[in-house]
Amino acid sequence: MIDALARTGAYLEQHAKSSPVGATLQDQPLFEHFERFEEVIRTEYTYNGWFTEKFIRQAIAAIAGSLGREQLQLWMDRYPLLPAKPGKAKTIGVLMAGNIPLVGFHDMLSVIMSGNIFLGKPSSKDDRLLRMVAGAICLIEPAFSKQIRFTENYLNEADAFIATGSNNSSRYFEYYFRDKPHIIRRNRNGIAVLSGRETDEELMLLGEDIFSYFGLGCRNVTKVFIPEGFAPERLMMVFESFNHLQEHHKYNNNLEYNRSVYLMNRIHFYDNGILLLKEYEGTASPVGVVYHEKYLQLESVKKKILEQQEEIQCVISTIKGIENSVPPGTSQVPALWDYADGVDTMEFLTEVTMNNGL
Repeated sequence: MIDALARTGAYLEQHAKSSPVGATLQDQPLFEHFERFEEVIRTEYTYNGWFTEKFIRQAIAAIAGSLGREQLQLWMDRYPLLPAKPGKAKTIGVLMAGNIPLVGFHDMLSVIMSGNIFLGKPSSKDDRLLRMVAGAICLIEPAFSKQIRFTENYLNEADAFIATGSNNSSRYFEYYFRDKPHIIRRNRNGIAVLSGRETDEELMLLGEDIFSYFGLGCRNVTKVFIPEGFAPERLMMVFESFNHLQEHHKYNNNLEYNRSVYLMNRIHFYDNGILLLKEYEGTASPVGVVYHEKYLQLESVKKKILEQQEEIQCVISTIKGIENSVPPGTSQVPALWDYADGVDTMEFLTEVTMNNGL
Protein backbone atom coordinates (compact mmCIF):
# COMPACT_ATOMS: atom_id res chain seq x y z
CA MET A 1 0.00 0.00 0.00
CA ILE A 2 2.70 2.46 0.96
CA ASP A 3 4.67 1.90 -2.23
CA ALA A 4 1.58 2.39 -4.39
CA LEU A 5 0.60 5.59 -2.62
CA ALA A 6 4.16 6.92 -2.83
CA ARG A 7 3.98 6.34 -6.59
CA THR A 8 0.64 8.14 -6.60
CA GLY A 9 2.34 11.07 -4.88
CA ALA A 10 5.02 11.16 -7.57
CA TYR A 11 2.31 11.11 -10.23
CA LEU A 12 0.37 13.94 -8.55
CA GLU A 13 3.54 16.05 -8.39
CA GLN A 14 3.24 16.47 -12.15
CA HIS A 15 -0.27 17.92 -11.79
CA ALA A 16 0.98 20.31 -9.13
CA LYS A 17 3.14 22.08 -11.71
CA SER A 18 1.88 25.05 -13.71
CA SER A 19 3.19 23.42 -16.90
CA PRO A 20 2.88 19.66 -16.31
CA VAL A 21 4.38 17.18 -18.73
CA GLY A 22 2.75 13.76 -18.89
CA ALA A 23 4.82 12.49 -21.80
CA THR A 24 7.22 10.80 -19.37
CA LEU A 25 4.48 8.39 -18.32
CA GLN A 26 5.11 5.02 -19.96
CA ASP A 27 1.83 3.43 -18.86
CA GLN A 28 -0.75 4.23 -21.54
CA PRO A 29 -3.87 4.12 -19.29
CA LEU A 30 -2.11 6.37 -16.77
CA PHE A 31 -1.07 8.77 -19.55
CA GLU A 32 -4.66 8.94 -20.79
CA HIS A 33 -5.80 9.58 -17.21
CA PHE A 34 -3.18 12.33 -16.94
CA GLU A 35 -4.67 14.13 -19.96
CA ARG A 36 -8.23 13.83 -18.59
CA PHE A 37 -7.11 15.03 -15.16
CA GLU A 38 -5.41 18.07 -16.68
CA GLU A 39 -8.62 18.93 -18.52
CA VAL A 40 -10.56 18.73 -15.24
CA ILE A 41 -8.02 20.97 -13.49
CA ARG A 42 -8.19 23.58 -16.25
CA THR A 43 -12.00 23.62 -16.46
CA GLU A 44 -13.07 23.10 -12.84
CA TYR A 45 -13.52 26.85 -12.46
CA THR A 46 -16.60 26.65 -14.70
CA TYR A 47 -18.21 24.20 -12.23
CA ASN A 48 -17.13 25.94 -9.04
CA GLY A 49 -16.03 29.55 -9.34
CA TRP A 50 -13.95 29.32 -6.15
CA PHE A 51 -11.79 26.52 -7.53
CA THR A 52 -9.17 28.34 -9.59
CA GLU A 53 -6.44 26.41 -11.37
CA LYS A 54 -3.79 27.95 -9.09
CA PHE A 55 -5.48 26.79 -5.91
CA ILE A 56 -6.32 23.35 -7.32
CA ARG A 57 -2.65 22.78 -8.12
CA GLN A 58 -1.73 24.09 -4.66
CA ALA A 59 -4.04 21.50 -3.07
CA ILE A 60 -2.59 18.75 -5.26
CA ALA A 61 0.94 19.83 -4.31
CA ALA A 62 0.08 19.56 -0.60
CA ILE A 63 -1.30 16.05 -1.11
CA ALA A 64 1.67 14.94 -3.22
CA GLY A 65 4.05 16.25 -0.57
CA SER A 66 2.35 14.15 2.11
CA LEU A 67 2.59 10.90 0.15
CA GLY A 68 6.27 10.21 0.63
CA ARG A 69 7.24 6.71 1.73
CA GLU A 70 8.80 7.95 4.96
CA GLN A 71 5.77 10.05 5.95
CA LEU A 72 3.36 7.23 5.13
CA GLN A 73 5.41 4.71 7.11
CA LEU A 74 5.71 7.02 10.13
CA TRP A 75 1.96 7.53 10.00
CA MET A 76 1.07 3.85 9.79
CA ASP A 77 3.59 2.86 12.47
CA ARG A 78 1.33 4.64 14.96
CA TYR A 79 -1.43 2.07 14.32
CA PRO A 80 0.01 -1.47 14.64
CA LEU A 81 -3.46 -3.08 14.46
CA LEU A 82 -4.05 -1.73 10.94
CA PRO A 83 -4.71 -2.50 8.15
CA ALA A 84 -7.76 -4.67 8.68
CA LYS A 85 -7.27 -8.36 8.09
CA PRO A 86 -8.89 -9.90 4.97
CA GLY A 87 -12.59 -10.48 5.55
CA LYS A 88 -12.69 -8.03 8.47
CA ALA A 89 -12.95 -4.81 6.46
CA LYS A 90 -15.85 -2.49 7.26
CA THR A 91 -17.60 -0.06 4.94
CA ILE A 92 -16.99 3.52 6.05
CA GLY A 93 -19.45 6.08 4.70
CA VAL A 94 -17.78 9.46 4.21
CA LEU A 95 -19.89 12.56 3.65
CA MET A 96 -17.47 15.19 2.36
CA ALA A 97 -17.34 18.97 2.36
CA GLY A 98 -16.57 21.04 -0.73
CA ASN A 99 -15.17 24.27 0.64
CA ILE A 100 -11.68 23.87 -0.85
CA PRO A 101 -10.29 21.54 -3.56
CA LEU A 102 -9.84 17.91 -2.53
CA VAL A 103 -10.72 18.60 1.09
CA GLY A 104 -12.06 15.04 1.44
CA PHE A 105 -8.85 13.33 0.29
CA HIS A 106 -7.42 12.68 3.75
CA ASP A 107 -10.55 10.81 4.83
CA MET A 108 -10.41 8.65 1.70
CA LEU A 109 -6.71 7.98 2.28
CA SER A 110 -7.31 7.09 5.93
CA VAL A 111 -10.05 4.61 5.12
CA ILE A 112 -8.13 2.74 2.42
CA MET A 113 -4.91 2.71 4.45
CA SER A 114 -6.86 1.21 7.36
CA GLY A 115 -7.82 -1.67 5.06
CA ASN A 116 -11.49 -0.73 5.08
CA ILE A 117 -13.85 0.16 2.24
CA PHE A 118 -14.34 3.82 1.41
CA LEU A 119 -17.90 4.71 0.41
CA GLY A 120 -17.73 8.39 -0.44
CA LYS A 121 -20.48 10.90 -1.06
CA PRO A 122 -18.63 13.94 -2.41
CA SER A 123 -20.00 17.45 -2.21
CA SER A 124 -21.42 18.64 -5.52
CA LYS A 125 -18.88 21.47 -5.21
CA ASP A 126 -15.91 19.09 -5.29
CA ASP A 127 -16.87 15.91 -7.08
CA ARG A 128 -14.71 15.65 -10.20
CA LEU A 129 -11.29 16.26 -8.65
CA LEU A 130 -11.60 13.61 -5.96
CA ARG A 131 -12.79 11.03 -8.47
CA MET A 132 -9.77 11.78 -10.66
CA VAL A 133 -7.36 11.26 -7.75
CA ALA A 134 -9.14 8.04 -6.82
CA GLY A 135 -8.88 6.92 -10.45
CA ALA A 136 -5.12 7.50 -10.41
CA ILE A 137 -4.73 5.48 -7.21
CA CYS A 138 -6.64 2.56 -8.72
CA LEU A 139 -4.64 2.66 -11.95
CA ILE A 140 -1.37 2.60 -10.04
CA GLU A 141 -2.59 -0.17 -7.72
CA PRO A 142 -5.68 -1.99 -9.07
CA ALA A 143 -6.25 -3.70 -5.70
CA PHE A 144 -7.46 -0.36 -4.35
CA SER A 145 -10.42 -0.48 -6.74
CA LYS A 146 -12.04 -2.95 -4.32
CA GLN A 147 -11.75 -0.40 -1.54
CA ILE A 148 -12.91 2.81 -3.24
CA ARG A 149 -16.54 3.46 -4.12
CA PHE A 150 -18.58 6.59 -4.66
CA THR A 151 -22.32 7.11 -4.33
CA GLU A 152 -24.83 9.83 -5.00
CA ASN A 153 -27.33 8.26 -2.61
CA TYR A 154 -27.66 7.99 1.15
CA LEU A 155 -24.96 6.10 3.03
CA ASN A 156 -27.31 3.71 4.83
CA GLU A 157 -25.29 0.59 4.05
CA ALA A 158 -22.13 1.78 5.82
CA ASP A 159 -20.90 0.34 9.12
CA ALA A 160 -19.53 3.66 10.38
CA PHE A 161 -19.55 7.27 9.22
CA ILE A 162 -17.36 10.33 8.87
CA ALA A 163 -19.25 13.52 8.04
CA THR A 164 -18.04 17.08 7.59
CA GLY A 165 -20.37 20.05 7.42
CA SER A 166 -21.53 23.27 9.00
CA ASN A 167 -22.54 23.70 12.64
CA ASN A 168 -26.17 23.47 11.52
CA SER A 169 -25.79 20.35 9.40
CA SER A 170 -23.75 18.66 12.13
CA ARG A 171 -26.86 18.48 14.32
CA TYR A 172 -28.65 16.64 11.55
CA PHE A 173 -25.67 14.30 11.11
CA GLU A 174 -25.58 13.56 14.83
CA TYR A 175 -29.20 12.47 14.69
CA TYR A 176 -29.02 10.63 11.38
CA PHE A 177 -25.89 8.62 12.29
CA ARG A 178 -26.71 8.23 15.99
CA ASP A 179 -26.92 4.43 15.89
CA LYS A 180 -23.54 3.85 14.23
CA PRO A 181 -19.96 4.79 15.14
CA HIS A 182 -19.25 8.22 13.68
CA ILE A 183 -17.06 11.29 13.50
CA ILE A 184 -18.95 14.54 12.96
CA ARG A 185 -16.94 17.65 12.09
CA ARG A 186 -18.14 21.23 12.43
CA ASN A 187 -17.02 24.72 11.46
CA ARG A 188 -13.54 25.63 12.61
CA ASN A 189 -10.95 28.24 11.66
CA GLY A 190 -7.28 29.02 12.04
CA ILE A 191 -5.98 31.80 14.25
CA ALA A 192 -2.62 33.55 14.45
CA VAL A 193 -0.80 34.96 17.45
CA LEU A 194 1.82 37.61 16.66
CA SER A 195 4.71 38.52 18.93
CA GLY A 196 5.27 41.85 17.19
CA ARG A 197 8.80 40.80 16.22
CA GLU A 198 7.86 39.02 13.01
CA THR A 199 9.81 39.87 9.85
CA ASP A 200 8.05 41.02 6.70
CA GLU A 201 8.82 37.60 5.24
CA GLU A 202 7.04 35.87 8.12
CA LEU A 203 4.06 38.20 7.75
CA MET A 204 4.01 37.44 4.02
CA LEU A 205 3.84 33.74 4.88
CA LEU A 206 0.98 34.51 7.25
CA GLY A 207 -0.72 36.05 4.23
CA GLU A 208 -0.59 32.63 2.58
CA ASP A 209 -2.40 31.20 5.62
CA ILE A 210 -5.06 33.89 5.21
CA PHE A 211 -5.53 34.13 1.45
CA SER A 212 -5.01 30.56 0.19
CA TYR A 213 -8.28 29.19 -1.21
CA PHE A 214 -9.75 32.69 -0.68
CA GLY A 215 -9.88 32.00 3.07
CA LEU A 216 -12.54 29.29 2.71
CA GLY A 217 -10.66 26.43 4.38
CA CYS A 218 -11.01 25.37 8.00
CA ARG A 219 -7.26 25.91 8.41
CA ASN A 220 -7.31 29.43 6.98
CA VAL A 221 -6.47 32.18 9.47
CA THR A 222 -9.54 34.33 10.17
CA LYS A 223 -8.42 35.91 13.45
CA VAL A 224 -5.10 37.53 14.45
CA PHE A 225 -4.04 38.37 18.00
CA ILE A 226 -1.64 41.31 17.98
CA PRO A 227 0.31 42.78 20.92
CA GLU A 228 -0.40 46.28 22.15
CA GLY A 229 1.76 48.72 20.23
CA PHE A 230 1.83 46.67 17.03
CA ALA A 231 0.50 48.75 14.13
CA PRO A 232 -2.20 46.94 12.11
CA GLU A 233 -1.17 49.13 9.17
CA ARG A 234 2.01 47.08 8.89
CA LEU A 235 0.01 43.94 8.27
CA MET A 236 -2.10 45.67 5.66
CA MET A 237 0.96 47.02 3.86
CA VAL A 238 2.55 43.56 3.63
CA PHE A 239 -0.72 41.98 2.48
CA GLU A 240 -1.02 44.39 -0.47
CA SER A 241 1.09 41.90 -2.44
CA PHE A 242 -2.00 39.64 -2.57
CA ASN A 243 -3.97 42.24 -4.53
CA HIS A 244 -4.31 39.87 -7.49
CA LEU A 245 -7.26 38.35 -5.62
CA GLN A 246 -9.21 41.46 -6.54
CA GLU A 247 -9.43 40.06 -10.06
CA HIS A 248 -11.58 37.21 -8.79
CA HIS A 249 -15.19 38.40 -9.01
CA LYS A 250 -16.62 36.19 -6.24
CA TYR A 251 -13.96 37.24 -3.76
CA ASN A 252 -14.27 40.88 -4.78
CA ASN A 253 -18.07 40.78 -4.45
CA ASN A 254 -17.73 39.54 -0.86
CA LEU A 255 -15.12 42.18 -0.13
CA GLU A 256 -17.32 44.99 -1.45
CA TYR A 257 -20.39 43.71 0.37
CA ASN A 258 -18.64 43.59 3.75
CA ARG A 259 -17.05 46.97 3.16
CA SER A 260 -20.48 48.46 2.48
CA VAL A 261 -21.98 46.90 5.61
CA TYR A 262 -19.20 48.26 7.80
CA LEU A 263 -19.39 51.72 6.26
CA MET A 264 -23.17 51.93 6.63
CA ASN A 265 -22.93 50.86 10.26
CA ARG A 266 -19.99 53.18 10.93
CA ILE A 267 -17.79 50.31 12.05
CA HIS A 268 -14.08 51.08 12.14
CA PHE A 269 -11.88 48.85 10.01
CA TYR A 270 -8.61 48.88 8.07
CA ASP A 271 -8.81 48.50 4.30
CA ASN A 272 -5.96 47.96 1.85
CA GLY A 273 -8.18 47.18 -1.12
CA ILE A 274 -7.79 43.42 -0.79
CA LEU A 275 -8.62 42.74 2.88
CA LEU A 276 -10.69 44.31 5.64
CA LEU A 277 -9.15 44.09 9.11
CA LYS A 278 -11.71 44.57 11.86
CA GLU A 279 -11.24 44.54 15.62
CA TYR A 280 -13.58 41.89 17.00
CA GLU A 281 -13.53 39.13 19.62
CA GLY A 282 -15.10 36.50 17.35
CA THR A 283 -13.16 33.88 15.41
CA ALA A 284 -15.01 33.05 12.17
CA SER A 285 -14.82 36.07 9.87
CA PRO A 286 -16.58 36.52 6.50
CA VAL A 287 -14.74 36.13 3.18
CA GLY A 288 -12.47 39.12 2.62
CA VAL A 289 -12.35 39.98 6.34
CA VAL A 290 -9.92 39.07 9.12
CA TYR A 291 -10.63 39.89 12.75
CA HIS A 292 -7.92 41.19 15.05
CA GLU A 293 -7.71 41.51 18.80
CA LYS A 294 -5.06 43.25 20.89
CA TYR A 295 -3.46 41.71 23.94
CA LEU A 296 -1.20 42.87 26.77
CA GLN A 297 -0.27 39.52 28.31
CA LEU A 298 0.33 36.32 26.35
CA GLU A 299 -1.35 34.33 29.10
CA SER A 300 -4.67 36.01 28.26
CA VAL A 301 -4.37 34.77 24.69
CA LYS A 302 -3.58 31.24 25.84
CA LYS A 303 -6.68 31.35 28.03
CA LYS A 304 -8.86 32.43 25.11
CA ILE A 305 -7.43 29.71 22.89
CA LEU A 306 -8.33 27.15 25.55
CA GLU A 307 -11.84 28.59 25.94
CA GLN A 308 -12.42 28.64 22.17
CA GLN A 309 -10.70 25.36 21.30
CA GLU A 310 -13.92 23.94 19.82
CA GLU A 311 -13.83 26.73 17.22
CA ILE A 312 -10.11 26.57 16.39
CA GLN A 313 -8.58 24.19 13.86
CA CYS A 314 -4.96 25.34 14.07
CA VAL A 315 -2.82 28.09 15.59
CA ILE A 316 -0.14 29.95 13.64
CA SER A 317 2.65 31.58 15.62
CA THR A 318 6.40 32.04 15.94
CA ILE A 319 6.07 32.22 19.74
CA LYS A 320 7.48 29.11 21.41
CA GLY A 321 5.09 29.43 24.33
CA ILE A 322 2.02 28.81 22.17
CA GLU A 323 1.33 25.09 22.49
CA ASN A 324 0.82 23.05 19.30
CA SER A 325 1.29 26.08 17.05
CA VAL A 326 2.78 25.87 13.56
CA PRO A 327 4.95 28.43 11.73
CA PRO A 328 3.48 30.98 9.32
CA GLY A 329 2.91 29.61 5.82
CA THR A 330 2.29 26.00 6.89
CA SER A 331 -1.40 25.93 7.79
CA GLN A 332 -2.40 24.38 4.46
CA VAL A 333 0.21 21.62 4.49
CA PRO A 334 -0.67 19.55 7.59
CA ALA A 335 1.12 16.29 8.31
CA LEU A 336 -0.84 13.08 7.83
CA TRP A 337 -1.31 12.87 11.61
CA ASP A 338 -2.62 16.45 11.96
CA TYR A 339 -6.29 15.45 12.11
CA ALA A 340 -9.21 17.78 11.54
CA ASP A 341 -10.90 18.88 14.79
CA GLY A 342 -8.15 17.06 16.68
CA VAL A 343 -10.01 13.74 16.30
CA ASP A 344 -7.69 10.86 15.38
CA THR A 345 -9.38 9.36 12.32
CA MET A 346 -7.12 6.31 12.22
CA GLU A 347 -7.72 5.55 15.90
CA PHE A 348 -11.46 5.70 15.17
CA LEU A 349 -11.02 3.35 12.21
CA THR A 350 -8.96 0.99 14.36
CA GLU A 351 -11.81 0.77 16.88
CA VAL A 352 -14.35 0.20 14.10
CA THR A 353 -12.20 -2.50 12.54
CA MET A 354 -11.60 -4.29 15.83
CA ASN A 355 -15.30 -4.22 16.79
CA ASN A 356 -16.65 -7.39 15.23
CA GLY A 357 -20.05 -6.73 16.71
CA LEU A 358 -20.85 -4.07 14.16
